[in-house]
Amino acid sequence: MSEETFETLLIERHGPVARLVMNRPEKLNTFSTTLRREMVAAVNALNGDPELRVIVLAGAGRAFSAGADLQDSAGGDPDHRGQETEHMLKSEYKPSILGITESTKLWIAEVSGPAAGIGSAYMMACDLVVMAKGSYLYQAFAAIGLIPDGGATWQLLRALGRKRALEVIVGGERIYAEQCLEWGLCNRVVEEGEETQAALDWAATLAQKAPLAVQFSKKAIAMAADVNFGEMISQEAAMQNICIASDDSAEGVTAFFEKRAPVFKGR
Repeated sequence: MSEETFETLLIERHGPVARLVMNRPEKLNTFSTTLRREMVAAVNALNGDPELRVIVLAGAGRAFSAGADLQDSAGGDPDHRGQETEHMLKSEYKPSILGITESTKLWIAEVSGPAAGIGSAYMMACDLVVMAKGSYLYQAFAAIGLIPDGGATWQLLRALGRKRALEVIVGGERIYAEQCLEWGLCNRVVEEGEETQAALDWAATLAQKAPLAVQFSKKAIAMAADVNFGEMISQEAAMQNICIASDDSAEGVTAFFEKRAPVFKGR
């Protein structure tokens, strides 16, 4: 395992798995200007690393992320502040969030403590989520006269449906891990203190799956939310064409008949 250094991020490497850690524990990993910008660079670097297959996104200390650092953006003329925020969301948050959702690799959120505000958007952008008991998702925006951003409304609508998503947004109540599991906002809930190992173990298992199959499964699920049934059958057929012609597919079939574990190479 090696570690790359950023000012506000840590990267741990565990073979084909990387763990990207937001590292502002004294600020509950709230997003400062530096963290926003470093997140873009880190997401791009990890996505572009051919040796990696799964990335775990986590927060140092007792929080995943408590959202935006309000002290980092406080003050100034309201109109100017609004324009700055819009620019920030489009140019700094959006690239890293899309980098996660559009990645060909799997991203797993490892959640301890709060995933609040924009932090919740990063949690929901990940493909899979492991939460510690006692951790929670929190849409804090209504309390300060704002709406969710970073794609959180899109994520909440698709996970919860219109009425429940609106209730979560305007009600501003914490949604604890067990409720997140029941509502489909996370995949697994573990005892506090076990979330890191649980996420890494799961990531290591998933890293052994066929990369092309993972990539196109992720793409198909995202596409299925927005196209009709007939079109989805056609899209699946096109992606299956690529998968079935791959070396990995041949390896999977060979390994099945030889009664051994397949060794996939992503081609």
